Parts: sequence; C-alpha cells; structure tokens
Amino acid sequence: MIEQLGAGDVSDVEAAVREAAAAEILPRFRQLAAHEIAEKSGPHDLVTVADRGAEEHLTASLGALLPGSVVVGEEAVSADPSSYDAIHRDAPVWIVDPVDGTRQFVRGEPGFCTLVALVHRGELLASWTYAAALDEMAVAVRGRGARLNGEPLSAGAPGPGAVLEVATSHPDFTTPEQKRSLLSLRTQGIHTRPCGSAGLEYLAIARGRLDAVAFNWELAWDHAAGLLLVEEAGGVHLTLTGEPFRVAGGNALPFTAARDAATARRVHELLAAPGTSGD
Repeated sequence: MIEQLGAGDVSDVEAAVREAAAAEILPRFRQLAAHEIAEKSGPHDLVTVADRGAEEHLTASLGALLPGSVVVGEEAVSADPSSYDAIHRDAPVWIVDPVDGTRQFVRGEPGFCTLVALVHRGELLASWTYAAALDEMAVAVRGRGARLNGEPLSAGAPGPGAVLEVATSHPDFTTPEQKRSLLSLRTQGIHTRPCGSAGLEYLAIARGRLDAVAFNWELAWDHAAGLLLVEEAGGVHLTLTGEPFRVAGGNALPFTAARDAATARRVHELLAAPGTSGD
C-alpha cells in the first residue's frame, strides 16, 4: 500500500489537516468560553469544542481521500470505546488526535498540535504533525524520510558526554507505580522533565532538540504519528522488552523513543533495570 501513496496524496492529507485546524481550532485559540471546555475522566483530561469539531472535520475529509478507510479518533473512542478495535482489522486506518496538548490549548499556550497517522495492518505508513499556532507541519512517509515545513529532518545524536534530556510521562497522568518505574532515569548524565504535548515531544526528538522520551501509556493517537516521524528522522523506539513499539498495542511498558540507537539503549537499560516495572 505504501507504494501507492503518492506525493499528491500526502499533500492532500496535509491540506485536510490544515483546513481542519483553520476551521475548528485556530478560531478558538485563546477564545474559548467556559462552557466550551469539559472534563472527560477527570480535571486533567479535558476536551473542547475545538477537539470535537476538528475530529469531525478530519473524519469526513480523510475518509473521502481514501475510500474504504476508517478513522479512529480520540474523541470518537471516548464516546464509543469499541471503535478502537478498528486498528486490528484489515481496512486502512487513520489515527487522529485532533488537539494533542488540550491543556496547553485551554491555557492559551501554543504547545499543542494535530496528529494524523495512516496505518494498515499494524504498520505505520505515513504521519502528519501540525502545530497550528506555530505554523509547523512535519510529515513522515515510511522509507521516504521526514520533513518539517518541507525541509528534511535528521535527529542526529547527542554530543560526547552530553547530559541527556528526557521527557517523561506527566505526573498528572502517572500512577504511583509508574512514577517509581520512571525514577530509574534520575541518574547521573540524564535530566528529566514532565512531557507536554506528546506529538511535539516526538517532533523535538526528530529535529534533535530532545534526546528521548519515556512514556507509560500506549494510546495510538498519542504515539503513532510521532513514532514514525522519529523513525524516519533516524531515531529508534524500544519497549521494555527491547522490541519496537507496536501501534496495535500489547506493548511492555514503559517504552522509549530516542534520537539514536545508543540513547534508546541507555534509556531502555535504565527502565528495564531490576526493580522497575510497567503496566
């Protein structure tokens, strides 16, 4: 299927993502009313009219671009968890996070993005990461590299002896057991901080501005687009068992994505050390 994905198709998806953001997200940036924000599972898990509107926009446009495909979106799955099962079926799947970093969006901060990934039978084929408030569009196609605003992305490797900068699962979304598993990264030569938008953390790795992430959850809409972006920029991702992350799920957690293999192994070794455990 990847052979059939032409430059025009990639551009059409990019246009659809930009159009959804222009119609549903940017007009509400720093303009949200209180009644346009709601809690899902709790006070740290927010949804806005922009999330819902953008996902509806993308569901219609992406489905039209690839007849026979299905959309698995964060908000649709929130309403009907069984819709997530489409990832395991044979039809091509668009995995959509309409606003990744909703808390930042609600606070009026630019650190949010729209994430779209195309997956077929568990294989990531292409992805789009659009930071609308920053006008940054990153696109990755399997085997064809990654680009940011049209320019090639290369994650590179940290310099010799550099302190590794690692973004980890945010404490607001981390259980006590998960916090303990991430404590292994608090060691000499590594500086950790809580993550913001997962999509933008992956973009930071792909452009060489962040060394790695260490995450404890596997919801596909948070990771699919960014993991392909990291891969195509030369990076590596590993689960707790040392295998690459699988979008279809069943991963041993926590997992890491990093700008090069040596960094991925370093973070993986710490996470997999005796006494650490994931869900």
